[in-house]
Amino acid sequence: MQSRTERPDAVIDAPKGNWVDRYAPERWRPWLRLSRADRPIGTWLLLLPCWWGVGLAMMYDAPRLFDLWIVIACAIGAFVMRGAGCTWNDITDRDIDAQVARTRSRPLPSGAISLRGAYLWLLAQGLIGLAILLTLGPAAIWMGVISLALVAIYPFAKRFTWWPQIFLGLAFNWGVMLAYAAHAGQVDLAPVVAWLGGIAWTIFYDTIYAHQDVEDDALIGVKSTARLFGRNSPRYLARIAMLAVALLGLAILLSHRNLLIAAIGLAGFAAHLAWQLKNFKPDHGDSCLRLFRSNRDAGLILALFLALAGLS
Repeated sequence: MQSRTERPDAVIDAPKGNWVDRYAPERWRPWLRLSRADRPIGTWLLLLPCWWGVGLAMMYDAPRLFDLWIVIACAIGAFVMRGAGCTWNDITDRDIDAQVARTRSRPLPSGAISLRGAYLWLLAQGLIGLAILLTLGPAAIWMGVISLALVAIYPFAKRFTWWPQIFLGLAFNWGVMLAYAAHAGQVDLAPVVAWLGGIAWTIFYDTIYAHQDVEDDALIGVKSTARLFGRNSPRYLARIAMLAVALLGLAILLSHRNLLIAAIGLAGFAAHLAWQLKNFKPDHGDSCLRLFRSNRDAGLILALFLALAGLS
């Protein structure tokens, strides 16, 4: 296992040679690892629906100078709040993580950070996120406050449902409505439908991710769609991918302007999901991780073309 990392204190499942291991001051490394700063894919997957929301809002209405700040604020907020969410997740999962080979080297189960320290780090990140949120207007603020309930519930979902990926999707795609509200001062039907499409997308990519842990999860009783679908995962994931594309397509239609440009982005998004399905091998953990991380590119394709449609 150690050969996968460059430093003896690095987390086993972090990307080899990540910036935290290579460049961060030693005293900061455990805290950055607790926030998953050593693996930025989670920040991307939280951020991209926010950028979809800005694009949809500009398509429905018109671009504004304030949209530039929304884009920047969402990027900062996604980094900080993803870190807070990971910290909360590791607090609640510390005993489970200690039993799983892939996660037992994380800061809490390994003892690099105390439980009290983790709670203080969670508070600090939450306060930074709040400061960013307060700049986005009343509608976005309320959307941000409501999202905290989803974030709080998610770590417990795998204890009581075979569909914890739904709860992850509820939280991770909330930003499409929050960012839309920051632009428009309200939430219309288009971002709600896009939120539902994003939930389907999250089920798709997180099921692929969860296939890395099916054996350990079965031993300790943790539920997931990867375990639920089993070897039928490719068939179920194809249906879920089609649902995601259909819902996002409907959201685009509800946005009225420059539909062709947005449709090109949706086609690219759909093609990327199809490529993932073609290369999906449930029993190959490293391949599953690579496909999971590739969803940054899928989401970026759609975000780029929604932005072009909104700005045109």
